[in-house]
Amino acid sequence: MLLTSSLAAAPGLAEEPKDDKAKSSSNSGSSGGERGKTDGQKDVDTEHLFGFTEGSDTGEKGEQEVLVDTISRFSKRRDGPGPSTYRVLDTRFSYQFNPADRFSVELSAFGNLRRQRNIADLDDKAFGTFDGASAELKYQFLKGSAEQPLGFAIELRPRFTRILPVEGNGANVFDMESLIQLDVQLVPGGVWYGSNISFEPAAGRQRGSAGRGYRSSTFLWSNAVVGQVTEGTFVGPEVRYLRGYDGVFLNRLESAAVLIGPVLHHRFTEKIWLTVAYAAQAWGRDTAPAYARRGLGLTQFERQNLRVKFGMEF
Repeated sequence: MLLTSSLAAAPGLAEEPKDDKAKSSSNSGSSGGERGKTDGQKDVDTEHLFGFTEGSDTGEKGEQEVLVDTISRFSKRRDGPGPSTYRVLDTRFSYQFNPADRFSVELSAFGNLRRQRNIADLDDKAFGTFDGASAELKYQFLKGSAEQPLGFAIELRPRFTRILPVEGNGANVFDMESLIQLDVQLVPGGVWYGSNISFEPAAGRQRGSAGRGYRSSTFLWSNAVVGQVTEGTFVGPEVRYLRGYDGVFLNRLESAAVLIGPVLHHRFTEKIWLTVAYAAQAWGRDTAPAYARRGLGLTQFERQNLRVKFGMEF
């Protein structure tokens, strides 16, 4: 009888651990899902998230990336009656690698395609050509995460260019852009803010024109806020303030402008992405007496910009 009672009770005893195990497994799965979500929030790459504004992320040691980046610049002040055209496409082909954690090196080659006709102070031109090369060195001092949302990096961009950016004349010019990059995760996994401060002096000589010297410098402050609207898709506004100078040390102001527009960033896969940004001048001014009373800063800048970046990581 004692043996029979023991055998009858055994199945019930065996079932209790099974139920407990199921509950434990369920709780474990819920915890794992939350942890996975948190990790996903941390893994958003901010480097190309903000359009014209650059994020602070650099990647890990051994990572590589190829990039096609085209900035189109449209419309300047017309010179007299009749139709006018100003269209410039600056395209960069680059390869980036990370020799160490938080440090990236990017090597780029540039092409310039332009058509300008009946534009004030500029000669009529239409051509496409190779436009020099650059190296970009970037170090990330702080990496943003859910626990520590601030990202901070500094980047140096020495470049040799063969075409003057506004006039389109042939030249041999060296410039060095110094860029401070900041981003903050305002809402974990939802909203990011990015900001850049840049100083870019340039010096060289024009080809022809008896080797006339060229000196200029640009100051930039840009800000963008993007939110994740669907998985892998981010949209938001961007504002940039630019000042263009004659002279390499911000000597004499020629133009100032504020450009505003939308940003779209989409990741097709974990390794393939696209960023599109548009900007138009909302305010600007030129210091030249002939244009001082006219709206917008068109001596150094354009009315509209469009940037399209396509990249692949491996």
